[in-house]
Amino acid sequence: MGMEAGAQAARARALAVLRIRGRALAVALLPAAAAVILLAGDSTGHLVGPGWDAARWTVSVFAILVLLAAGVVALVVARARPAVSPTVAISESAAPDLYRLVRDLADRLDVPAPSAIALTPDCDSWLEDRAHPAHGPPVPRQDEIAGPGRHLHRRTPTAPVLVIGSPFLWWMRVGELRAVLAPVVAGTGPSAHPDIAAARRFVRGLDAAVAVSADRGRCPGVRLACKGIGRVARLLLRGCQVHAVEMERGVAAAAAERAQAVDYGLRIVAQEQVGLAYAGWDRLLTRVALPAWRMGRWPSRLDAGVVAALTELSRRDRLAEGFASRLGERPACDLLEEPGLVDEATSLLAARLFHGGPPEPGPDWSPVGWQEYPEEVVDRKWRSDAARLHRVLDALGVRRIPDPTAPAADGPTLARVLNHLTGGGDGTAPTAPTWGTPPPPHGADAPPPSADTFTPADGEEDLPAPNPRSAALAARLGAELAREESEAAIPAPAGPPAPGQAPDTAALWDGGILPLFPLQPPRTDRELLTDHVTAMVCCAAMDTVGATPGLDWLDGPTLLVDGERVSDLTPHVLSLVEDGDAAPLRGWLVELGIRPEKPVRLG
Repeated sequence: MGMEAGAQAARARALAVLRIRGRALAVALLPAAAAVILLAGDSTGHLVGPGWDAARWTVSVFAILVLLAAGVVALVVARARPAVSPTVAISESAAPDLYRLVRDLADRLDVPAPSAIALTPDCDSWLEDRAHPAHGPPVPRQDEIAGPGRHLHRRTPTAPVLVIGSPFLWWMRVGELRAVLAPVVAGTGPSAHPDIAAARRFVRGLDAAVAVSADRGRCPGVRLACKGIGRVARLLLRGCQVHAVEMERGVAAAAAERAQAVDYGLRIVAQEQVGLAYAGWDRLLTRVALPAWRMGRWPSRLDAGVVAALTELSRRDRLAEGFASRLGERPACDLLEEPGLVDEATSLLAARLFHGGPPEPGPDWSPVGWQEYPEEVVDRKWRSDAARLHRVLDALGVRRIPDPTAPAADGPTLARVLNHLTGGGDGTAPTAPTWGTPPPPHGADAPPPSADTFTPADGEEDLPAPNPRSAALAARLGAELAREESEAAIPAPAGPPAPGQAPDTAALWDGGILPLFPLQPPRTDRELLTDHVTAMVCCAAMDTVGATPGLDWLDGPTLLVDGERVSDLTPHVLSLVEDGDAAPLRGWLVELGIRPEKPVRLG
């Protein structure tokens, strides 16, 4: 009963959208109808005289202009390319078991099967209509009456594409994936209704027309015409907005009601795994992937990493009672013929969506495996930050503090940083009385606060800094980092889509609009300084006591001393950065045997 009610509501709203389209057509034809009446009156001898002749000419010319304008708008709405989501296309030969699962699910739901399957590097799944001619040639439908080899030429509705979140395939079991996809696949039923399909095409066409009219790279005459087209399209979109939203709600309600009969009990458990997958995926991107992306490396097995992150999260939160038995079931990624290649393609797409970058690997944009991550990313990140910190100290005129017993007596040392921030007589004067506002945007893809990053409270950036030296050094670090990233921000040349990338996403890459979903706002000066001082401490620990870089699946880069993760470094660094008090950090260094006066390797 609920399914029927939802479907009826969706159809009613679809008819309302189509009525708006009909009214727009009637308005466009109204001047032409008036012109026909006037011309007919002249031919019958009823509407004669100079006044009627002038009216006939005026209305006829106006009708022709209106019809031409309406024809142009209709052509743009019909031909404009609707936006599509960037995805990794999965052919049936690459995942026959997955296609079989989806088709069996569609048969159980008594709905048309999706026309294709694609993956998105996000924790979501949906149906996407890609039947527009600009998205590629339609799949021919065989005429069962005419026999094999004969195809229908009339327009037939094409089922939408099923887009699946790639983390679901690696984290969920096969049964859980089927339960999660049931309400999504059920949506192909309402999508096949002619009125709903026509209403969706009209709304998508209007949206695409608005996007086309927003292009400012044309000559003034065309730009003026586009402005008019955009105004008409936006007016119609506003009229359709409420009906379109309610139509989609009706479709979703009908699909959810239809899916109730499929794996209902398992779907409750699967929804819990959806929330868990989202939490692990978010932490993996912001804590682990983002530092690598900044170094010009992209982890090539993000989906496999989310399994490790969620396993660690389950262990820490003591959720592992039913966890071991669940892992014994068949994972959904087994439905793919080559999970590694698919994971690599979605990992590259995730890097482009959330960070930006070239469409293909290269010398400055190369993949990195999880085994190489500590050495290739963490070690390089710390030494790069430490080198930047000493370059800024050189620019500020801070003298080095040599150790006569050291091989490189004038090398970069942690002692130089400690003495400067504590005012240890280096001959420099503080220049900034407050923590500045965040530096100029150097990529909206900064990492979130982690266990080794200080997070200031709201409004805290404008408070007076207890340590003016820290404020001055932090401001110079922010400017230096902004300069480096602006120099490195060279647009990648447009090229062919990356392997595994769906052809219909090429326009997104060529448009230069990536990243589509930047993860975090820029770091503040205080966070930058804390990160750089922490990096310097980690370099000193690696070069003097043999500490090693490590990877924590939930917190990202971490320092390992004697194989154990160091978790108490941040409070000591904050005491130095905020208060100019180096005593806690010096005590920590002595406890671990780290010698701050020893030069460290920065390259």
